[in-house]
Amino acid sequence: MTDITERAGGCLCGQVRFTVRHGGEVHVCHCSLCRKATGGPMLGVICDGEPVFDEASPVGIYHSSDQGERGFCLRCGSQLYFRHTPDNAYAFTAGTFDDQSCMVMTEEIYMTDKPGFYDFANETRRYSQDVDSDPVPRQG
Repeated sequence: MTDITERAGGCLCGQVRFTVRHGGEVHVCHCSLCRKATGGPMLGVICDGEPVFDEASPVGIYHSSDQGERGFCLRCGSQLYFRHTPDNAYAFTAGTFDDQSCMVMTEEIYMTDKPGFYDFANETRRYSQDVDSDPVPRQG
């Protein structure tokens, strides 16, 4: 893992550009809402503070639950982030960053929702629901 540093990223079509601060920890969410939004588990990078978008970035917002909203590019549809609204915490999708070399998968949440057709081999902290729930030991 690296120090918290400002890093840049953008969407598939390049119309959305942003900078955020993060330290490279990738958290995986297996909940059904993230899987529907991203087509699989969400590989999210927890950000330190709010993102800064370039002025012309066409960002749309979808309120996906009473606890959160998802940002996406209005032009190409790329999923950009999940924002936990109660504490204004942003998790940007790992694949949107220009430089992913510093990233390390460290945590998986909502393990009870994870379907059986995939499993990550990475050594991660794993939780039944969110990080305040019971830890889940690795099987096998």
